[in-house]
Amino acid sequence: MTFDPADALASIGIRAPKPTIKAFFAEATKVRWSPVQVCEKLVALERRERDACNLARRTRSATIGPCATLDTFNWSHPRSIDREVYDELLLLDFLKLGQNVLFRGPSGAGKTMLAQNLCLAALAAGHRVRFVTLASALADLLRQESLPAFERRVKRYTDPDLLVLDELGYVPADSRGADILYNVITRRHKARSTIITTNLAFKEWGPVFPSAACVGALVDRFTEQCHFVDIDADSWRQRNALKRSASAHSARKR
Repeated sequence: MTFDPADALASIGIRAPKPTIKAFFAEATKVRWSPVQVCEKLVALERRERDACNLARRTRSATIGPCATLDTFNWSHPRSIDREVYDELLLLDFLKLGQNVLFRGPSGAGKTMLAQNLCLAALAAGHRVRFVTLASALADLLRQESLPAFERRVKRYTDPDLLVLDELGYVPADSRGADILYNVITRRHKARSTIITTNLAFKEWGPVFPSAACVGALVDRFTEQCHFVDIDADSWRQRNALKRSASAHSARKR
């Protein structure tokens, strides 16, 4: 039987794809690498492959969803936005300090996109991330029928290095939802970073959680160490819809 180095390496746990291994040995033969060079470069190849697999696994677990890349964000579109604050956030120092971030602005202003791109930067740096709408997170936790089940499930939201709770204020919740959100924020306080996106000022958070007594304490806890990114802008989605409508109208007139 002919010895196949790619199959042999796969049998001891090397994850690099077979075509990559074959190309590797062809290059090694062509340039006459020494045995030490072969080992060194093979280790580097496998490390890159494992890092890529690890990133792919953590990205799937993060549930970020479809995301436009940051280079497509038009910074001149908002009437006001503090780009310097966002650029500093991209350095991810806030994660090391367990600090929070609040993206606040009208619907369609780009809050979710900017939060998603912070998630991608954190994933690339090796952090554990979870992205979820606040409504989905609360619905998930409220479905748990016992305290042990709740404690197991809440780790989805307390353990990641970065948690994004998207769209606070879009769907109303009850006092139980407020208590759960306060529970999550408290467990993460000063230890792990949380990002919230919302279209509401803090004084408007109360009506989202009718009859909840903990809203004031929730805001105080979340904002104790928090970076604020306020966006004043018209909706991107409405703007693009108007453009498409105008283009279609112009085409029909020709």
